Amino acid sequence: MNTDIAPRPSAFDRIGAALAGIRDWLDERGKGAWIAAMILAFIACWPLGLAILGYMIWSKRMFSCRHRHHHHGHRYRQGFGAPTGNSAFDAYREETLKRLEDEHREFLDFLQKLREAKDKVEFDQFMQGRNQPQPPAPQA
Repeated sequence: MNTDIAPRPSAFDRIGAALAGIRDWLDERGKGAWIAAMILAFIACWPLGLAILGYMIWSKRMFSCRHRHHHHGHRYRQGFGAPTGNSAFDAYREETLKRLEDEHREFLDFLQKLREAKDKVEFDQFMQGRNQPQPPAPQA
């Protein structure tokens, strides 16, 4: 079996990534974009609009603008990318952020391998139980 090929992300991972992209896009445009999305969702399908409203309240996007500059990954680094004037600190900061991103990526890879190993063990147990002959059902 070739282990050099990266595993294909699950449907939930792809959906989560798409939703995170939509969330970031709306955050960049501010509270007005969130309200417009909520109204359009209510028009299209009221449960979806209600879900967006609940998310806006739960994540405090409804009442504050603090999410506009809060991003993960490379966008997060852009908010702190302004030079401070101290070149040693700027180099240290960049090195530390890169190291943290690498560690995060390695951790996600580890979690994926852990999930795959667990799935394999469960599947092997299922197959082992399936291949064993079933005892005859007792007759009354």
